[in-house]
Amino acid sequence: MIFDSDGTLVDSEVPAMDVLYEMARAAGVDMTRAEAHARFRGARMSEIAAWIGARVADKPADFETEFTRRYRATCTRHFRENLREIPGAFGLLSRLHIPFAVATNGPREKVLLTLEVTGLLPLVGDRIFSAYDDGLFKPDPGLFLTAARALGCEPRHCAVVEDSLPGLTAGVAAGMHVFSLHALDGLPEHIAERVCFIASLADLEAHL
Repeated sequence: MIFDSDGTLVDSEVPAMDVLYEMARAAGVDMTRAEAHARFRGARMSEIAAWIGARVADKPADFETEFTRRYRATCTRHFRENLREIPGAFGLLSRLHIPFAVATNGPREKVLLTLEVTGLLPLVGDRIFSAYDDGLFKPDPGLFLTAARALGCEPRHCAVVEDSLPGLTAGVAAGMHVFSLHALDGLPEHIAERVCFIASLADLEAHL
């Protein structure tokens, strides 16, 4: 079983998207909170910074680099002070008797921090796969395939647990069973018809 991290195991997705929304608005980008969450959720940071930068007039040459730095610093402070696990994550991982790993589009230092703060890191150990390590960013299925090989499992025997469209798309493309914490609303039909929707990690446990 392969888990995403942000929004799947740790409750970091909404606060991180809120930071991006507030920073984009401060930079002069006219968008609603809902639009920001829909556009940025699951996307790689370089693409987010580039999209915002393209809409900022008279920006400095290092806008995207500085924007990313300030975003990371703000999120790190927030995570250290307020981050919690997604309800049921610790219990689920504690009871799993099959190989599992975490595969994330986030930087390795971020996932290590969030798993440590929430107490999940000892359960996951070194079975962490970051898209930044090999440049395999979801929706490319490569990150999930790398994790499956490391777990010694064929893709068709793997399950993916995700909360974002890029992650769900990657899991489907990898030929894995995909459990979606993302609501049906907002998903393309060709993805929605190939995933199993769950309302919570407790619902996931009922399928195992």
